[in-house]
Amino acid sequence: MTVAQVDAQGRLRHFLTLEGLPRTVLVRLLDLAQSFDDRRGDTSLRSTLVGRTVCTLFFEPSTRTRSSFQIAAQRLGADVLTFDASTSSTSKGETARDTMRTLEAMGVHGFVVRHKEDGAVAALAAQARPGTALVNAGDGRIAHPTQGLLDMLTLRQAKGTDFSKLKVAIVGDVKHSRVARTDLHALRTLGTGEIRVCGPQSLLPTDATLEGCTVTQDFDAALDGVDAIMMLRLQRERMEEGLVGSLTDYHRDYGLTATRLRRAAPDAVVLHPGPMNRGVEIDDDVADGPQSLILRQVANGVAARMAVLEVLLGA
Repeated sequence: MTVAQVDAQGRLRHFLTLEGLPRTVLVRLLDLAQSFDDRRGDTSLRSTLVGRTVCTLFFEPSTRTRSSFQIAAQRLGADVLTFDASTSSTSKGETARDTMRTLEAMGVHGFVVRHKEDGAVAALAAQARPGTALVNAGDGRIAHPTQGLLDMLTLRQAKGTDFSKLKVAIVGDVKHSRVARTDLHALRTLGTGEIRVCGPQSLLPTDATLEGCTVTQDFDAALDGVDAIMMLRLQRERMEEGLVGSLTDYHRDYGLTATRLRRAAPDAVVLHPGPMNRGVEIDDDVADGPQSLILRQVANGVAARMAVLEVLLGA
């Protein structure tokens, strides 16, 4: 279902995907997120969304995304309602649409939604009343736009604003990763010089997702001289589906070790959206090492989500 994210005046109405998002809008969000990061601890921000109510409407489990949205909304002074699908009327058969409409009637202005189905958040946005804003906190295997935003913010802080100079590798289960797809959209929009994608053939998409990317199954080759490496979680259910062999074999072929990291540029940075499978796709000494920006990503999640909420719900 197609829903306009940006109106005719260039104002963001919903935040559903980074696919097709104008570069000017993406850069404006990154600039605002950086300003919020620079103003950490500034209590005057708590007047920004006073009188606005944000509901985290999650139909899937989450730690980082839900928590950082709650912190982001609170730092801007919004009232926050936490929705738990397991204890709500959805367990009695109520639809997501009726749940949203019920909460709208109570005065909720913005919904942060995570859902297992592709396109579920856009479908809700199409049915929301005027003035209600929807934020996609991850739906299906397609989109996770605030994760993409925080990843680009983290890269920009480490490497500068000119992405045309960068070589970036995305490694692992790209086929089933909404983070990978979202980051690919963002990297293209920002004009990244070279995007490399690496993983087992069974975990690489066969559609247009990888257009313009250098694709390989050779992890060592993918790492040569890169400036940034985005490691993806191996979703262990793929083993049950027969898409990968043993964890030991996966680590041998696609695990980021300190030795392998030396193939990248000397100042290369390592990212991971979490949760991590330590000892599978990434080793402890890399995840916790000096080139890791993984906790920086977590911190940036608050600033990035503050930016989205401020643009959607601010005056």
